[in-house]
This record gives sequence, structure tokens and C-alpha cells, in this order.
Amino acid sequence: MNLTPKALPLLLLALVLSGFFPPQSESGQYPLWEAAIGLVGFSFPDYRGSDQSRNYVLPFPYFIYRGDFFKVDRERVRGLFFRNPWLELDLSLGGSVPVDSSRNEARKGLPDLAPVAEIGPSLELIFGEKKGAYRTTVTLPFRFAGAIPFPEVYSIGWVFTPRLNVDKYNIGGWSGFNLGMSFGPVFGSADYHDYFYSVQPAQATPSRPAYSAQGGYGGTQLSVGLSKYFKRFWVSLFARWDQLDGAVFADSPLYRKNTSLITGLAFTWIFAESAVMVEADK
Repeated sequence: MNLTPKALPLLLLALVLSGFFPPQSESGQYPLWEAAIGLVGFSFPDYRGSDQSRNYVLPFPYFIYRGDFFKVDRERVRGLFFRNPWLELDLSLGGSVPVDSSRNEARKGLPDLAPVAEIGPSLELIFGEKKGAYRTTVTLPFRFAGAIPFPEVYSIGWVFTPRLNVDKYNIGGWSGFNLGMSFGPVFGSADYHDYFYSVQPAQATPSRPAYSAQGGYGGTQLSVGLSKYFKRFWVSLFARWDQLDGAVFADSPLYRKNTSLITGLAFTWIFAESAVMVEADK
């Protein structure tokens, strides 16, 4: 499967809105909105449990809005449903990259994997924070997933990824130098795991037996991001490590590796911003 222009937005969605970029310190005055454009290079496994990865270099647009009740930032759409000082109910987004099965040894002869988009509510519990210093939260995102073999869209179940998040701002007294970390398990429905790991009897070979995936535990993820913010520019390093030991799909012949690593580097330039300034609330 080639990365057609129609597939690119889903690839960017998988990256930009899946928590890879660490949050900006929101202490002090900021423009009400900012529009930006960036360039990101990253290495991504074909799918979790694959032993093959691809490298991508892509431009991406970016928009931040800091309203009183509705906020859009590099993590999610915030305050969309409910918000108070210790609890938020927001909209969570995510996804995964398309895969050309002819380029993946484990999947040769199987249908290509279309890009996957995920959307659903996310409950965030705020356990501690100090403006400009740190923020500790637990997020509980439950997302419905859909495969998008353009122009079709069809459901492939759900994924639940509870996370402990620790964000440290202005490290070492350096303004705008921030660290974000998150850790937690991954759970998916039978349909979700079926899309990535099942092998139908007609697709079986002597080295790839038939397999029907089940729902349940799908491994654990650790994400780390380090960023530096300037007046009109920011740079971010990020990584996500997946540990898949004990996953319910571990017997799948498509499961080739019990760990995977996503790494990347992003540069972003803010080219337009509101003249109206607001007090950010992190």
C-alpha cells in the first residue's frame, strides 16, 4: 500500500494526536490561538508485534486554541464535554499507519492494512499540578476504531489505553524546556485484534497457520517526549516503547517481536497567532 495523499492525514493523525509530543508549559500569557506548520521524521513499526519498521518524513499542519471552556492542543480536544479543576472529560484521537502487505514478510499474501483512525471519550483525573512546574494525571481514553480503505470506512472494534502521565516543565530552570512521560497497558476488542493478527483458513500456509484473535490485554506502552520551545519555534524528540509479553494475540503467526520502538524528531514553526492574549491554565 502506497502512502497516497488520502492516507497521509491518517498517518499524521496517528502521530500528532497520539501523545508523542510532550505538552507545552501553559503557565503565563499565550495567544488565544496559534497556527503552525512542521516537519517530522520518525520510525514506525508496520504494526505492534511486527519485526519490520518504516521511516517517514512528513510535513504537518498544527493548530492550538486556548479558549475559556474549549481548548485544542497537541494532546487532544480538551474541555469538550466536562471540566473542573481535578477532572476533565475530553475527546481522544489516535490511529495507526497503513501497511503494504507485499513489503512485510509475515503478511505476504494477506490483504493490506488500511490506515486506522480512533476516536472516543477520555476521562482525565488530575492528581497534582503546579503552574510552570509539573502536572500528574491519569487518563482513561476509550476509543472506537475504524479502518479506512478509501473511500470506505468500517468499524474494527475498540481500544482502551489507561495512562499515568507525568509532565515536568521548565527543566533545570530553562524556560520552555519540557519533559513528558506516560505509562500504561493497552486493551483491545476481539475485532480490533482480529484486524491486525488473525489469519483466515483460506490465507493459511505451512509457515503461517490459521489464527483467530481474541479480545483482551494487548501489551504495555511507555512514551517519553522532550521538547524545547522558543518564541516562534519548537523542537521535540519523542519515543514510545511497547512491551507485548503476555498479549492475548501472542500465538498469532503475524506476531514476530515482543517489543517495538517508535522514535522521532519534529520541528514546528508558528507562522500566525492571535493578538488576543489569555492566561493559560496548566
